[in-house]
Amino acid sequence: MASLQNFIHRLEVGGGMRYARTGLAILALAMFTVGYNWRAYRNMSSQEAMDTAQLARNIAEGKGYSTLYIRPFSIYLVKRCNPSARDSNGNPDPARLKTNHPDVTNPPLYPLILAGLMKILPFHYPVDITHPFWSQDGRFFRYEPDFLIALFNQLLFFAVIILTFFLARNLFETKVAWLSALLLLGTEIFWRFSVSGLSTMLVLLIFTALACSLTLLEAETREPKWGQIGIFILAGVAGLLVGLGGLTRYAFGWLILPVLFFLVLVTGRQRFVLCLTAFLTFAVVLTPWILRNFHASGAPFGTATYALYENTALFPEHHLQRSIEPDLSHFALNAFWQKLIGNLRHLVQNDLPKLGGSWVSSFFLVGLLVSFRNPAIRRVRYFLLSCLIVLVIVQALGRTQFSEDTPEINSENLLVLLAPVVLVYGVSFFYLLLDELRVPFHEVRYFIIGAFSALTCLPLVLVFLPPKTSPIAYPPYFPPIVQSVAGWVAENELTMSDVPWAMAWYGHRQSVWLTLNAQSDFFAINDYQKPIVGLYLTQRTLDSPFYSHWLVGDEKTWGGLCLGYYTHGEPPGTFPLHKVAPWPADFGQLFFADWERWRKPNP
Repeated sequence: MASLQNFIHRLEVGGGMRYARTGLAILALAMFTVGYNWRAYRNMSSQEAMDTAQLARNIAEGKGYSTLYIRPFSIYLVKRCNPSARDSNGNPDPARLKTNHPDVTNPPLYPLILAGLMKILPFHYPVDITHPFWSQDGRFFRYEPDFLIALFNQLLFFAVIILTFFLARNLFETKVAWLSALLLLGTEIFWRFSVSGLSTMLVLLIFTALACSLTLLEAETREPKWGQIGIFILAGVAGLLVGLGGLTRYAFGWLILPVLFFLVLVTGRQRFVLCLTAFLTFAVVLTPWILRNFHASGAPFGTATYALYENTALFPEHHLQRSIEPDLSHFALNAFWQKLIGNLRHLVQNDLPKLGGSWVSSFFLVGLLVSFRNPAIRRVRYFLLSCLIVLVIVQALGRTQFSEDTPEINSENLLVLLAPVVLVYGVSFFYLLLDELRVPFHEVRYFIIGAFSALTCLPLVLVFLPPKTSPIAYPPYFPPIVQSVAGWVAENELTMSDVPWAMAWYGHRQSVWLTLNAQSDFFAINDYQKPIVGLYLTQRTLDSPFYSHWLVGDEKTWGGLCLGYYTHGEPPGTFPLHKVAPWPADFGQLFFADWERWRKPNP
C-alpha cells in the first residue's frame, strides 16, 4: 500500500504527470497515424518514388549505385562516356546494359538511407495475398515494401514537427510553437507526401534543421555563448546541411545563395570568413558526387543537368528522357525564357497562395507588412524570403513533365519545403491579430483559436469521412500483374515498357523506357546494345490521345503497333516481338514477347 501511495505521490507532485502526458500524446499520435493509413494510405503512384525504391534495393543487394530503370537518354550519356566498355565476357558494352547500368539521375542520400532501411527491416518483395492486412478477400490490396517506406517517411515527418516546435519557440512564444506544431501535424498535404515514397520528408527535415542552425548562429552573433568557435561551427553546419540537401534533391543546392546572404547580413566583420567556411563545407560534401557523375555520364548531375531543356519547344513532355540520340547543340534562349515566364505564371496563380500547405500562408504573406522588433525574427524572415525567391526561379526553370503527371505531389514541388517555417510566421501573425482583438471575455479567445485550427485541419479531417481511399494505384500500376510479367523474363534479360520504373521496382527486372520511335530507336537498342525480349504497355500508352499521340507526331509508330494488333490480331510483321499475352480484351494492357513466354512455369 505504501509503494502505491508513493507512486501516486510521484505521479501528482513529481515529474510523473509530465511523463504521463507525453505517453498519452505519443499514443494519440500513433492512433492517428494508424487511422490515416487505414483510411487514406495508397501504394506508390509516382515514377520518381518507384525509381528511388528500386535503386535503394540494388544498393542493399550489393549491386552498387546501379539501376534497372533505363532511360534512353541515360543510355546516350553513359555510352558517350564509356565507348570502350565491355561486359564480363569481353563483349562491347558501351551503354553498360549487359552489366549494372549506373544510375545517373538520382542524388544518392535518400536511396542510401532507404537501402539501410531495407537491410534492417524484413522487406518482403513478392506480393502477399495471404495476410489480411496486405490483401482483401484473397486479392491484392497493399504492397508491403511501399507501406514500410511510407511509415519511415512518417517518422521523418514527426521529426520535422519537433524541429518546427523548437524553431518557433526560439523565435516566438511557446503558444506559437505549440499551435504551429499542431497545425503542421494537421496539414493534409504533408500526409500525402509521407505516403508517396518521395524524398520530400527528408528534404523538409534538412531545411527545417538548416533554419534552426541559422537561428542559433544569429543568436550567437548577438549574445555569444560558445565563443568564436561556435559561430564557425554553425556556419559549417549550415553549409553541411545545404550539401546534404543537394545530395537529396539537386535543386536544394541553390539554397547556398540564401545561406551566404544570411551570413553576410548577420555576421559583421567576419562575414567573409564565415561565408567561405559555409561554402567550402558545402562544396566538400557535393564535389565527390559531381565528379562521380562526370565520370559516369559526362554531366555534373547526370540527366538532371538537362532539366532546363525539358518541357520546352525543344523537348516537350518526356521526349528528352526517351531520346536515344538527342540533339543538345541548340541553346534556344527564347524557349527557356518562355518556360520561365509560363511556369512563373502557374506558380503565382496556384502555388504561392498555398505556400504553407494551407491557407495559413496568407497570414504569412500579409504579415510581411509587419516589422518585428526582435532582430532574429526579422533576419530569419529575410532568409525565408530569399529562399522563396530562389526556389520560385529554380522550380520554374526546372519544371518537367513529372509535375504534369503527378500534380503537387512530386519532387519538383520545391516551395513546399518552406511550408513549416512559413506556417510558424503565419501563426505568429494570427496571434498578433488576436492580441489586438477586443473580446467580451477571455474564453472567446480559445474559441477563435479552436475555429482557426479546425478550418486549417479541415482537409485532413475530411480524409476520415467516406468514401475510403483505395490503396491500389490502378490504372496503371498493379503489382501482381507486373510481377507476373516479370516472371516471364529472366533476370539478365531486357524489357521495354511505358512504366519501366514499375517493372524495375515491383518486377525487379531491367526495363528501358519506351523510345520515341518504334523502329529506328527501338532497333538501335535491340540490335546494337542488348536484345529486348518483351514490351509491356499499360494505360499510359493505350489511353493516350488517339490523334495527337497515335496518328501524328513522333509516337505514331507505337500507335501503329497497337492499332495493328487490335485490327489484325497481331503486330506488324517487321516487329520482332510478335507474340501477345492472352489477356482479356478489356484488361487495358498488352505484353508483346519474342516467344510465348507465359506458357512456361511462372517462378
